[in-house]
Amino acid sequence: MNPLRIGNFSGFYGDRAGALREMLTGGEVDVLTGDYLAELTMLILARDRLKDPGAGYARTFPRQLEDCLGLAHDRGVRIVTNAGGLNPAGLASDIRALAGRLRIPARVAHVEGDDLTASHPGALAAHAYLGGFGIAECLRAGADIVVTGRVTDAALVTGPAAAHFGWGPREYDRLAGAVVAGHVLECGTQATGGNYAFFREGDVRRPGFPLAEIHADGGSVITKHPGSGGFVDTGTVTAQLLYETSGGRYAGPDVTARLDTVRLSQDGPDRVRIGGVRGEAPPPTLKVGLNRLGGFRNEVVFVLTGLDIEAKAGLVREQLSDALAKSPPAEVRWELVRTDRADAGTEETASALLRLVVRDPDERVVGRALSGAAVELALASYPGFHVLSPPGKGSPYGVFEDVYVPHGAVDHVAVLHDGRRVPVAPPQETRPLDAVPEPALPDPLPPGPARRAPLGLVAGARSGDKGGNANVGVWVRTDEAWRWLAHELTAERFRQLIPESRDLPVTRHLLPNLRAVNFVVEGILGAGVAAQARFDPQAKALGEWLRSRHLDIPEVLL
Repeated sequence: MNPLRIGNFSGFYGDRAGALREMLTGGEVDVLTGDYLAELTMLILARDRLKDPGAGYARTFPRQLEDCLGLAHDRGVRIVTNAGGLNPAGLASDIRALAGRLRIPARVAHVEGDDLTASHPGALAAHAYLGGFGIAECLRAGADIVVTGRVTDAALVTGPAAAHFGWGPREYDRLAGAVVAGHVLECGTQATGGNYAFFREGDVRRPGFPLAEIHADGGSVITKHPGSGGFVDTGTVTAQLLYETSGGRYAGPDVTARLDTVRLSQDGPDRVRIGGVRGEAPPPTLKVGLNRLGGFRNEVVFVLTGLDIEAKAGLVREQLSDALAKSPPAEVRWELVRTDRADAGTEETASALLRLVVRDPDERVVGRALSGAAVELALASYPGFHVLSPPGKGSPYGVFEDVYVPHGAVDHVAVLHDGRRVPVAPPQETRPLDAVPEPALPDPLPPGPARRAPLGLVAGARSGDKGGNANVGVWVRTDEAWRWLAHELTAERFRQLIPESRDLPVTRHLLPNLRAVNFVVEGILGAGVAAQARFDPQAKALGEWLRSRHLDIPEVLL
């Protein structure tokens, strides 16, 4: 049987608008997937739905589809997307209306059952992460377009693969292989050189979107359309495999994929073969993402220029602390960012930034209280006083958390293009999610001369967020470098290099097949991205900070 060619045209809500057309016209493809949902996106869509009960889905997708629906129909390309967000039925209805206006006989189905908001009082949105078998039911019944709400990102690939190859729910190795391919595709151009540690090794000015050629045994080849930008090699694929994962077991609603069994090999230019993936029964519970209103926040950034930076910062902190004492916010956070240089050639490079962030359940406390106190200092504080922008009203912020429910707590339903409703059964077999036994360390490198240098000279990294936790995956490209990295970059050394993590739980996972270590730092992001608890609220650059830190590296690796 020929492989199933599945491409991606969106990695987030706001991705490249023309990517759908690029993927339809750039080469052969059977199915296109669009991933629009993230933890923060669900909060944004929930707030949209508060204003308009008919909203709650990614409004950019219908605009993309209007331009390309006829092209997809002519080429026989099916489209699967989670753009339905909080309202998949509403988006499916709008697409049917669009197809009618365009006189294109597109069959539109959707998947529902993920919405558990009613059973979680106080949540703006509570949605279970469903698997791919609802998508498979829709496709088997002949759907051209399948719209979902909150499914796992990889389900957009496992569903079409299961439908095409006729996989059953207990074919764990095949499903796990598709999960791994789906995880590589889900963030679009991150698999083709986007956000890549070694980005200078190829032309990444406009990376093409990735494709997976999936085979009947679950193996796959990651590639891209001929002539599109970026590049695909074992490094770009490794980086994406490490993104927002943790240890050897990667749990999902259909299967637990064993990431410690993944083997990558270069299969030609811009082609990486994924093989050896093993799968196990899924865990007995489903993950549910809860989004709720955490309170209100406000911020002001003071610009401190020239001499006496520390003293200027101390003065404004003391002045504002006195002013805010009458109605103190629940949380006050100051951060001095020393972007200034001595004897600078421009005013901007002579300046540092002092950032004040306040949070409180009461909007008034972080609104007028802060803005009034800050503005009143305009002529009464440090020399050269100015701010990047005046503080305004307090803005709401969200809090994200995970909870888990039994599979039977959701009514997973495939709503076919002809209106029939097909229940999707929960897995018949489950397995508790245990940690993989720690693999043996490789032999250390023999002693030899070392040089103080940045970690990034020998290692790549990619980092991201999962709720309040951050994940940092680090990998190297030779066996010799792996022998050094596995012994050198321990959890304790990570804490030394990343001071923010010193008082937090840090767990290291070894993935020898990928020559990688994956760190999970618990609580570093507070209550999640919507709470904006730190400078980089999604930990996107945490890995690059780690790569910039200096340590003693064997000269044979440099």
